[in-house]
Amino acid sequence: MNGSEEFLLHVLIQLVVILAAARIGGWVMGKVGQPQVVGEIMAGLVLGPSLLGNFAPDLVEYVFPQDTAVVFRALSELGLLLLMFLIGLEFDFSHLRHVGRTAGSVAASGILLPFAMGAALAWWIHPIVATDVSRSGFVLILAVALSITAIPILGRIMMDFNIHRTRIGTLTITAAAVDDALGWILLAGVSAAIHGSFEIMPIIRMVVLTILFVVTCWVVVRPLITRMMDRWIKGTDLPPAGLAAVLITVLLAGVTTNVIGIFSIFGPFVLGAVLSGHHEFREAITRRLSDFVNVFFLPIFFTYTGLRTDVGQLGTTQHWLICGLVLVVAMVGKMAGSGLAARVGGLSWRECGCVAVMMNTRALMGLIAINVGRELGVMPDSVFCMLVIMAIVTTLVTSPVLRRLLPEPSAAGSECDTRRAP
Repeated sequence: MNGSEEFLLHVLIQLVVILAAARIGGWVMGKVGQPQVVGEIMAGLVLGPSLLGNFAPDLVEYVFPQDTAVVFRALSELGLLLLMFLIGLEFDFSHLRHVGRTAGSVAASGILLPFAMGAALAWWIHPIVATDVSRSGFVLILAVALSITAIPILGRIMMDFNIHRTRIGTLTITAAAVDDALGWILLAGVSAAIHGSFEIMPIIRMVVLTILFVVTCWVVVRPLITRMMDRWIKGTDLPPAGLAAVLITVLLAGVTTNVIGIFSIFGPFVLGAVLSGHHEFREAITRRLSDFVNVFFLPIFFTYTGLRTDVGQLGTTQHWLICGLVLVVAMVGKMAGSGLAARVGGLSWRECGCVAVMMNTRALMGLIAINVGRELGVMPDSVFCMLVIMAIVTTLVTSPVLRRLLPEPSAAGSECDTRRAP
């Protein structure tokens, strides 16, 4: 067998193992009322150095050789580009008319408090766990990772509980959308600052170019794509030529933000957000891309993240104590900020609890921020592992706690308002 065929064989074997393990893990988690993403991450942890690597290192080395890592890193990044475009498309700004003020307060408090607490924690633990990386970069990335909410996973959980169109569901998903937008702006800013070595002129240049990119997407790209799609889309069917045009535009958006100096994933997200008001386009693209991205690309990203996580990095009691502290700060900051803002907005304490626990869901978005930090070189392996554990735990607790806070369908006079949104 020649070298290229052997390389392809290893890639194919890995794809089979990753996709099968991800589906099994997702199915198991689904049976116990948890999001599929948790099972996909757990599958990676089981297959990687955290578990199987300890018992069968030769098998892990054969199935996941280092020379194929670049392929799966590229597939993960490509999947994230497409996913961020789809997430941008799902933004529904019409909700702001009904719950805008309270949702804005929940989003702002839910990102400012955990960001401040995360920054303070990162500053304190840097000399202990991250002496080899930039202190400023480490502080900023950790603060962002603790601040963000996973809107795609939150949306799926809401649909499982049938509250996605209720008043409290509408408020929370809107707050989470604003939260994510702020989170990605922060992440882009942090990326620009790190790439610019925290020098003022390179940072200003990146910020100006980023604003110019957003304005260009809104003023030029949006009407152009809208006119093209109006001509091509028949019902909810998008022809191959239209799909090719969209994919080229998405990739160019990623290229643009990469060249600017912020991460490639920010470009597709902005592009999707500015096109989110075109209902037929959103439906057509979702039909074409959503299933393939969710079934092929996302399991690779989640499982690959698990494969790169070695719980053995937390080899000391001190590391585990810091991991516990990271988890406590993440949960207290997010839930207190979101819950108290909801209370000030007039919600009952039970409703505040529902909002707080839903806003605490990290999963996908937290993992993306963590991986960005690793790619930027400011996230040591031990802290990467801590934050993966944080993302998993904050997602695992959402469904069981929400199940206790929400009323039974037949319950009357419950405190938690699940009336349909106007």
